[in-house]
Order: sequence, then structure tokens, then C-alpha cells
Amino acid sequence: MDTQVREIHERVEQQMPTIERVIGEIRKRVVGQEEMINGLLIGLLTRGHILIEGVPGLAKTLTINTFAEVLDLDFKRIQFTPDLLPSDITGTQIFNQKTGVFEPKKGPIFSNFILADEINRAPAKVQAALLEAMQEKQVTIGDTTWTLPEPFLVMATQNPVEQEGTYNLPEAQVDRFMLKIKISYPKKDEEKIILDRMINQTKIDVSRILDKQQIVDLIKLTDEIYISDRVKAYIVDIVHSTREPEEYNLKIKNFIDFGASPRASIFLARAAKGHALLSGRGFVTADDIKSVSFDVLRHRIMLSYEAEAEGVTSEDIITQIFNTILVP
Repeated sequence: MDTQVREIHERVEQQMPTIERVIGEIRKRVVGQEEMINGLLIGLLTRGHILIEGVPGLAKTLTINTFAEVLDLDFKRIQFTPDLLPSDITGTQIFNQKTGVFEPKKGPIFSNFILADEINRAPAKVQAALLEAMQEKQVTIGDTTWTLPEPFLVMATQNPVEQEGTYNLPEAQVDRFMLKIKISYPKKDEEKIILDRMINQTKIDVSRILDKQQIVDLIKLTDEIYISDRVKAYIVDIVHSTREPEEYNLKIKNFIDFGASPRASIFLARAAKGHALLSGRGFVTADDIKSVSFDVLRHRIMLSYEAEAEGVTSEDIITQIFNTILVP
């Protein structure tokens, strides 16, 4: 096993200059927002989807558009509105008068990168149109099922401030996002750099670093990253403690209606693999788990009314869990 881990580690180290070049190209346009950039990279490498929560104007569209350009991938932006239909996302069948048959017209979902902008502005049936695509990587139009291109990543955004005319995402939909990342305003020095760059509307060119096959190879390498039984046990303890906190001497049961699902364990392990690769390692450590835990778990812990009344957040609960559960 040591030989195998060493071989994977060496392959990861060989890829680090390329990954650093990708990040460098993105930073030509995007200032700050490290959590969002790292989250998108982890999602891409681990076949996960990302939910971004932040006010407008924080470079969400610019970031994923730049990602697509640097990685030479297709990109589509879908603006979610109350009058949007599921067929506006997946596509529909159109009658061809010349041939006398219905022909499929594919929707914008058939791209590598999808920006679902303000996803909570569309009703539930439209949000549900993403479910099959996100989970199964396929879309059904009429009687035909189409496989989506690889890689495939959905980055959805929602505005935490303006709630009028919005629809809460169903738990089944939220659970399909590997990470929920909260982003905030740039720092003062970062905003000065943004102002210098954008005040003259100068176009900033970026170079294409990877092609689709190289990205697929990186995804496969991420799958191979070693995760020990001890770290797996640590993951299970963390997730299980959100369901049965008394077993771990955690006094948080009154604050939780529902704990994290088994999908949380899977996504925690996969996201940790992505973090390990970005850190230049061929194996997962407990620090990788801690680094991705808030983004993986914050939307999977359903808070009780008592928690809301006392101002307890899911982040507070996750912090208490990590302060209590020791690394095996």
C-alpha cells in the first residue's frame, strides 16, 4: 500500500505546476474570492456541484466564465425567473414540417459548466429539472435519454438578502450540491485592485491551459487519491454525530431537526480528495476533512426552531463537533 500511495503522490506532484498555472490565469481576472475558486476546482475534480450564497456583484459569473475559458470548456448561464419552464433548461421536441417528425432541441444544460443564476427565483418544478442532470448526468427529452458532456458542473447562486419573490430550495435539491459556499465582500485592498482593473473596461485575456482530456485525467487521478480507514472512520463519526449527538457527549440535539444524510459522508470524502490534490498530496489527512467540512455540512444540518430562536447556526454546530470529536 505504501508503494501505491507513493506512486499516486508523485503523480499529483507532477500535476501541481499545471494546476498552479490554471489558478494563475484565473487570478488575472478574479481578485480574491479564494474560497469560491477552490470550491469550483474541488467540484470540477470530484464531479460535484456548487451552491454559492452571496450578494450580487461578487464576481460569480466572471469566475465561472473565466474557468470555462481557461479550461477550454463550454459555458452557459441560465437566469432563473418565476416564469421559467423546465423545458427552458433541458430542451424540448420541435415538430419538423419537412420530415413530419418531432426532433429534439437541446437546452442550455448540455454544456460543461452551467451557471444557474439566482436559482431560488424559479418555482420547485423548474428547480427539479436540474435533479436528473445533476445526479445522473443525463437528461430525458421525450422518449430519448441524452448523456451530458464530461466534465459537467453546475454552479448555482442565490441572494441571501432579497427574499421577495423567491422559493426555498427543497431539501432534496440542496442535498445534491456537494458544497455550499458563502462569499462576502472583497477586502479594502482587493477592491482597490478591482477598481484599477475595471475602471477603464480593459479586456483581460487569459490563456487556455488544459483541454477536456487532460481535465478528465485529473478527475481520474483525484479518484485514486488514497484515504485511510482511520480517516474514513473520522468522517463517519463527524456525520453520525449530527444524527446521534449524545453518543459523542454533544449537547446539540435540541438544535437539530435532521442530521446529515449518508450523501454527506460520501461528499466529505470526495471533497477531501479534491482538497488533497490541490494541496499537492496523494493522500487525505484530517486537515483536508476539516478544510472542506463547513462547505459540505452547512446545508445538510436542518436546524430546529429552538436553534433559530437562540441564534445558533449550522456553523456553530459544526465547530462544536470538531472541538469535541478527536481524530482517531
